[in-house]
Amino acid sequence: MNPSSYNLCFLGFGNVNRTLAQLLLDREQELRERHGIVFRITGIASRRLGWIADPDGLDASVLRDLTSDQVPGVSRAGAPALQNVRAWLSTARADVLFEATSLNVENGQPAVDHIRAALDHGAHAITANKGPVVHAYGELRDLAAARGKRFLFESTVMDGVPIFSLFDQLPVIHLQGFRGILNSTTNVILSEMENGLSFDESLKKAQALGIAETDATHDIEGWDAAVKTAALITVLMDVPVRLEKMEREGIRGLSGEAVRAARKEGRPYKLVCRARKTESGVAASVGPEQIPLTDPMAQVSGASSYIYFETGIFPGLAITEENPGLYATAYGMLADFVRAVGETHSGKVPRPEDD
Repeated sequence: MNPSSYNLCFLGFGNVNRTLAQLLLDREQELRERHGIVFRITGIASRRLGWIADPDGLDASVLRDLTSDQVPGVSRAGAPALQNVRAWLSTARADVLFEATSLNVENGQPAVDHIRAALDHGAHAITANKGPVVHAYGELRDLAAARGKRFLFESTVMDGVPIFSLFDQLPVIHLQGFRGILNSTTNVILSEMENGLSFDESLKKAQALGIAETDATHDIEGWDAAVKTAALITVLMDVPVRLEKMEREGIRGLSGEAVRAARKEGRPYKLVCRARKTESGVAASVGPEQIPLTDPMAQVSGASSYIYFETGIFPGLAITEENPGLYATAYGMLADFVRAVGETHSGKVPRPEDD
């Protein structure tokens, strides 16, 4: 197999993209020998680092230094600083963008514009950000197809578990609904509250474990779970969703006493995501529910996740993910990369007329 070479750019260089960069380097030989893929990292950008680009590739010492607090903000040594994402992509000669910036639940920006810029440039766009899927999926999917590129987002729900690509392998399946536990932070908090901690103590423990963000508002108030639910509905059920129309309640109102009492009576609290097709569209909700111990969701604890799909062919199809780490999220992006470049070379990239 003659290897093909790709220039990779990372937008957002926090935990996820740093882990992805390391995973790519760890798997470099396997990617070359088994998949015919060679790569070089030509661009890294974040609020802290600025726009860093070198079409000849950033060497290992530079990548290592970027985990420190320095802020180079230059395209190459001695070159003027770049000013925007399009100039950065062009300077880096990007073939693939890995987008992992922060979630904006209101409109998905600026991630939507980042992905649009990458596709316009002629690069595959791979994201761990749920916002663009919920707020601009149709537009970005069609733009990618028109450019002969891919817009992929496997890491947006349940880390690297192949949920979206699973349904790609299940033609003419009609998804009727799903239910599950999709937010790790709230699941850890509820588990620790069952063990005797207060809400605040449980949140601090989740933050210390690296599961919860410093500002965990999106998790606690149910926004993260709601956006994941909306992403699944948008892509797998082909129904656009308005987040403000979804029933949403977080776990802030649950006391330690209530959580422990629920566990004692055999009906523990879980933050549950639900969606079901109706005559008028899809009814969806996110909120705390007491789950009987006979339901597999009741056994999902800590950072684990669970989803149960209902289809016309498979009455019940369940997936459980046990306590994933950052490598699971990074793996989802790596798998999307292999999928994107493999489909491009095989001629399987969908175009608008194929829909």
